Amino acid sequence: MTDLRRVPHFIHGQPQEGSSGRWGEVFDPATGAVQAKVALASADDVSAAVAAAQAAFPAWAATPPLQRARVLFKYKELLERHADEIAAAITAEHGKVLADARGELTRGIEVVEFACGAPQLLKGEHSMDVGREVDSWSEYAPLGVVAGITPFNFPCMVPMWMFPVALACGNTFVLKPSERDPGPPMILARLLREAGLPDGVFNVVHGDKTAVDALLDDPRVQAVSFVGSTPIAEYIYARGSANGKRVQALGGAKNHMVVLPDADLDQAASALLGAGFGSAGERCMAISVAVCVGEATADALVARLKPMVEALRVGPGCQGEPDMGPLVTGAHRDKVRAYVDAGVAEGATLVVDGRGLRVPGHEAGFFLGGCLFDHVTPGMRIYREEIFGPVLCVVRVPDFDAALALVNAHEYGNGTAIFTRDGDAARQFAHQVQAGMVGINVPIPVPMAFHSFGGWKRSLFGPLHMHGPDGVRFYTRLKTMTARWPRGVRDPEFVMPTMK
Repeated sequence: MTDLRRVPHFIHGQPQEGSSGRWGEVFDPATGAVQAKVALASADDVSAAVAAAQAAFPAWAATPPLQRARVLFKYKELLERHADEIAAAITAEHGKVLADARGELTRGIEVVEFACGAPQLLKGEHSMDVGREVDSWSEYAPLGVVAGITPFNFPCMVPMWMFPVALACGNTFVLKPSERDPGPPMILARLLREAGLPDGVFNVVHGDKTAVDALLDDPRVQAVSFVGSTPIAEYIYARGSANGKRVQALGGAKNHMVVLPDADLDQAASALLGAGFGSAGERCMAISVAVCVGEATADALVARLKPMVEALRVGPGCQGEPDMGPLVTGAHRDKVRAYVDAGVAEGATLVVDGRGLRVPGHEAGFFLGGCLFDHVTPGMRIYREEIFGPVLCVVRVPDFDAALALVNAHEYGNGTAIFTRDGDAARQFAHQVQAGMVGINVPIPVPMAFHSFGGWKRSLFGPLHMHGPDGVRFYTRLKTMTARWPRGVRDPEFVMPTMK
């Protein structure tokens, strides 16, 4: 272990290896080799991070929003200056190609830009004379110590959906990132300190279920944000809520893209290729199901997709310009491959089989080629369950109503899209589809930072979405004041005050 890089925790502004003595392995997805060891926190380590955040909270909450915003302005500058370093770290530990890693960072920086508007975002309301000589006003107060539990697929972007807004609102933060790619969040922590964030305001603890449960059970933690699979989201929402915490938990997805007969099929095929196979399909907003209206539409679309999927350039994300890198771990690659096996066994037509892919010089890497299924039906596992890999399913339906009903019947409602030239059909789809984010001729409709991100149904637990206006609401409590300044001694009033 001494020959490998060690990834410690980050508590009260300093790297700390913690007290557990437990370490996890961090792989190089392109080679399959272990490249680092990451400290796995004990409950005591988590408690130390929460204590640091709690001690830092009063001073940070009392810092004027404009001064908090200036720290974030400096942070944005540092993120842009260190963009190449951060992108390389993402690629090294997650495996996504460098261009995609840079795109992830850019979307995270956009949330920092949004959070820089803290003075505007935190303005309350004021009303004169709500009663005779009575004024009322409101303000947004920070919660205290808040926590984020984030997934492996976006080691920078998803944490940055959370902590910039939380910090701008005056909270202190404990981040529990994925232990599969812990290096990039440590760079984020280092740059925050360099930007002038006081020690203890932002802390990082790595770990597994022990660390997660410690955050969910600690009474000092006021709110928890989570992004990951639905079973874990349900668990975190239930346990955190039972402990009196405010919780937002984003779960799984099975995103459909409806293709109508009048759509530009070349455009639709190109969109499906990028949305289905970008980042090796390891995106909660990846399109994993193409719903083709009409047999002719399906035949034509599959005919276009087949050579495109076969031609996908797959290789190490840091070498050349591949379209797709490896999956994050060997275990995850094997899980995705098992889904492909199941699809074949259940009778779907495997048009393109990526299971036999070998990348010269990287035979031990966690690679899987693009897979394309046709004639998928709603009863199949590859349709029902989130695969989170480079697998695209084509489902055939007879008409628009059947397509809409199919999307709405699925248990997940994260994102969806429709490709068509028919404005009436697009309008009807946008208003009637049961999903939180909708694209019209846009395959991955991820909102910009000044809007909010989140799904419906079993893709989201909790009432508020992430970043944007909902993010500010999640990380603050509304307080309303009502005041009257007496001019002299008055008689007591024993009834509800009303406008007279």
